[in-house]
Amino acid sequence: MEFFFQQLINALQLGSFYALIAIGYSMVYGVLLLFNFAHGDVFMVGAYIGFFVSSALLGLNIFGALALPLSVTLSLVLVLTLIISMALNSIVGMLVERIGYRPLRDAPRASAAITGLMIGIILETGNLAILGPQRRSFPELIQSATINIAGVSFTNKKILIVFISILLTLALHQFVRHTKWGMAMRAMAYDYVVVPLMGISTNKIALMTFALGSALAAAAGILYGVAYPVLDPNMGILFGWKAFVAAILGGRGSILGAGLAGFLLGFIEIFVATIFPSTMRNLIAFGIILIILTFRPHGFFGEPFSAQLRL
Repeated sequence: MEFFFQQLINALQLGSFYALIAIGYSMVYGVLLLFNFAHGDVFMVGAYIGFFVSSALLGLNIFGALALPLSVTLSLVLVLTLIISMALNSIVGMLVERIGYRPLRDAPRASAAITGLMIGIILETGNLAILGPQRRSFPELIQSATINIAGVSFTNKKILIVFISILLTLALHQFVRHTKWGMAMRAMAYDYVVVPLMGISTNKIALMTFALGSALAAAAGILYGVAYPVLDPNMGILFGWKAFVAAILGGRGSILGAGLAGFLLGFIEIFVATIFPSTMRNLIAFGIILIILTFRPHGFFGEPFSAQLRL
């Protein structure tokens, strides 16, 4: 049991990253019926934005004059880094929608998919061209401490990462369910044609959807940097595809479904790696998901939907 709970905590941490990225995929697909294949690289951009924001805040030493304890100072820097980076990355997401996808609304469906892949490549190569191929070491924003409960050891970082990811997921769910903008998003997901007739701007809803998804991707990037403090220009590729699979598994447009599927994917990967060779992890994990989708093709919370992909 100690071994199980030890690995469960590791699975929750890994699943946190998948969940936050998958929610962005699921929102865009649910509202616009569009697969944003650039979303994994938006996660990468958010991580790098978090790196530069946190480094700047630590370099300015804006809390030094208050003579606060180091742990409090780092906590404040982490909170500000999350807020600023999520805001900046939401602008990146809106630019992706405005420049990359909106001009293709009357184009064939394949054009949108190719555009998403090209935007991802542009973000990757742009990072390489501007910052170089070297990896970046993310600043330590949490003083690591080990907690032992009934023989199960884990760090405060893992608990905080899981807590923040769940908090953001629930906050977004409440926003979509209980605000006027959230109602407009759900209406657009239900009937894309009627929404403009009710005076709702589809352009604004599309921008907001991309902005929210990109903000969560930035949060995932920062939390990833806190857990594994090494950033790489290609880090978004594998995480993006795995989160895309989690979004499909969760069901069309389901925020909680995408979150749960992300945690499930992390759970499968961690426990497969403890039983089988690590080289078999992706093969077995995706095999299990394929079996699930065979019996549940619309995902956990998805429903049959016959409309074609649209922008």
